[in-house]
Amino acid sequence: MTKLTRRSVLATGAAGAAATLMAGTAFAQDRKRLRLSSVVSNNDIRAKAFARISEDVAKDFDLQVYNQSTLVPQGGELTSIQRGTLEMGLVAPQKLADQVPEWSILTAAYVLRDAAHMKAVFDSDVGKQLNDIAAQAGLHVLAPVYFGARQVNLKPEKKINTPEDLKGMTLRMPGGDAWQFLGEAIGASPTPLAYSEVYTGLQTGAIDGQDNPLPNDYNMKFYEVTSQIALTSHLVGFDVLGISKKVWDDMSADQQKLLKDSVDKEIAASTEEHLKREQELVDFFKEQGLEVYEPDRAAFRDYAQKKYLASDFAKSWPEGMLEQINAIQA
Repeated sequence: MTKLTRRSVLATGAAGAAATLMAGTAFAQDRKRLRLSSVVSNNDIRAKAFARISEDVAKDFDLQVYNQSTLVPQGGELTSIQRGTLEMGLVAPQKLADQVPEWSILTAAYVLRDAAHMKAVFDSDVGKQLNDIAAQAGLHVLAPVYFGARQVNLKPEKKINTPEDLKGMTLRMPGGDAWQFLGEAIGASPTPLAYSEVYTGLQTGAIDGQDNPLPNDYNMKFYEVTSQIALTSHLVGFDVLGISKKVWDDMSADQQKLLKDSVDKEIAASTEEHLKREQELVDFFKEQGLEVYEPDRAAFRDYAQKKYLASDFAKSWPEGMLEQINAIQA
């Protein structure tokens, strides 16, 4: 019969604690580390989705989320993935298009109709083709991450129904040829202006309007100095949640499924939250006295696609892809 002494009990407890610590360390080492860099704030709807993904996949992955560009500077996500210093990132499609120009088709007005159409496109053969193209830049696309459709917000009270109604309207657009052409493609006279100066520009009449997703209009209080919002939805705002193709290819099929299933579930929930927020803001802006209405989007879409197809921007688009996208129903 073994005699238990205080010393033997303490020794046994210490050994157990050491074994538990070693097991925990081994567990941490067995899990694959994934670092995800994003520009969103920590209280953003998307940041909450990323946190849930990290929890969902904790069995196989140590997914560390760095929001607010605390790990990688904004715009540097794709380059860091390519260099092997980052595993996952929220990549703007415009940045991806800089390296694989075929992706510019998704940055054009009225190619994607809404969040549901965006998802249907990525789930289709077109999405597979786009993923194959992104792989050329070393990126595997996990999902498009919706954050809102861009709408036209104006100071003048003239109602906008077709692109012709925007003729002569000075519309602030972000700087860069692609963004300025986007303004032209919806019928306006675009002008670049720093984001921080837009409120004053609207207030003084230096510009007639600006375009942004509704949450941006709310956050920047543009509703205080404008009279209306035409729900043109001319550009579906999204970023690409991507992972290094090398890291993805090194995963087992079960690991890939675990990560993809979690991403699909949590990003779908994020999209629903964004759509709900947009509808809430429509009601809020109406309460503030703004006219909020939907113009003839079919007329806008027809006008924009003709402008793009006649421009140099469409030269890099894969042949027949626009027609394929247009034919996809959501």
